[in-house]
Amino acid sequence: MRRRHLTTALLVLAVVALFAVPLLLDGGSSEYAGTDSRATEVVQESAPDYEPWFESVFSPGSTEIESGLFALQAALGGVALGYVLGRLRGRRTAEQTTGRTTGQPEPDRA
Repeated sequence: MRRRHLTTALLVLAVVALFAVPLLLDGGSSEYAGTDSRATEVVQESAPDYEPWFESVFSPGSTEIESGLFALQAALGGVALGYVLGRLRGRRTAEQTTGRTTGQPEPDRA
């Protein structure tokens, strides 16, 4: 039992290190931006006369609202994924408890 706790603690420490080490090595000198803003910068540098062919349907009022909507989208995706995985596991458990296994044909009920 102690070995399991040690393994869990080491894995949690490794995950924290994956996030902390790049931030510490950078020294906080650079600004982290998303790929959308980076791509926009590259397009503006390579073709300054480029005109976008569409306008956004909705533009959030601030970056906090944009981040909140992104988090909401991620949460809804996580809920949907959890629901689907739960249904699949429940179906498999139900099949195992009734004696059926996947891949075997059901007997005739005539």
